[in-house]
Amino acid sequence: MTDAERERVAMFYAETYDDSVQDWPGEIDYYTDVAAQMRVSPASILELGCGTGRVLMRLAANAGSAVGLDSSPQMLEVARRKSTGLNNVRWIEGDMRAFDLGEEFGLVLIPGHAFQHLNTVDDQLRCLQCVRRHLLPNGRLLVHVDHQDIAWLAGITGREAGQFEARGRFTRLQNGHEIQSYRAWSYEPSSQTAVSEARWEELDADGEVVDAWQTARVRLHCVFRFEMEHLLARAGFAVEALYGDFHRGPLADDSSDMIWVASRAAAPGWRRTVRARSLLGAQQLAEADPAGWVSTAACLARQQAIHLGRVARFRRAA
Repeated sequence: MTDAERERVAMFYAETYDDSVQDWPGEIDYYTDVAAQMRVSPASILELGCGTGRVLMRLAANAGSAVGLDSSPQMLEVARRKSTGLNNVRWIEGDMRAFDLGEEFGLVLIPGHAFQHLNTVDDQLRCLQCVRRHLLPNGRLLVHVDHQDIAWLAGITGREAGQFEARGRFTRLQNGHEIQSYRAWSYEPSSQTAVSEARWEELDADGEVVDAWQTARVRLHCVFRFEMEHLLARAGFAVEALYGDFHRGPLADDSSDMIWVASRAAAPGWRRTVRARSLLGAQQLAEADPAGWVSTAACLARQQAIHLGRVARFRRAA
């Protein structure tokens, strides 16, 4: 794909994002409620992966300041147009793995599965460590990621994967034309990576295709429950809550989402124990890695032991 074609697709995606992407049930009400209960005043909010401002725009009215950070200049162009007249909103082009805004926030959001665009442990930790540096001592971090559906992942693995399927239509407000969308998925078990390709066809009044766009392959990391818990602990966060939906329902086998609520852990440099909670309610602890935090890969290997009734204690040397 040429740079010009990549730019063309990125602009189309940004221009039609709000037309094609719906809120999750209860999502905005939940974020609004959390923001209203912030433990600092006036409220200051940072959203990573803000896109066109779908979430932040609706929280800004009750915030002292609201900052959205995204790596897409096309998305931010749309966000700036939408927020004309809102003096407390700023949009910043940047990398969620490496940013320094010179201020702290009472609430940091990573909504809409944006965290899953980080495909390595190093990228994930760099992002979370950046967040921690920008979070007020009594602030909160909210992260929304998929709760992985093993059956679905199995279905997009192997030779039959990667086939485009129709996903529905929406109206392009710019000209009133119908847009037919298609999506192709495949899964790489060895790296826990779902690979997505999207294609859109613009239809005229007679249903004829008059234009089309197709993305390059997008790689999304499939985060599992205990993996996310380990990542937050390694980055110096304490988990306050984990929900399976935006109505604060518990995480269940059939939950499609995970909403993590975390805060800065006390004395992050001290020796401390992180308890990995087993689905079987195991109580036994074993010491590991006295020199420092074990890698996420090692943590994941221990999950097999967790399901057999063993829990590992991970301790960081002072």
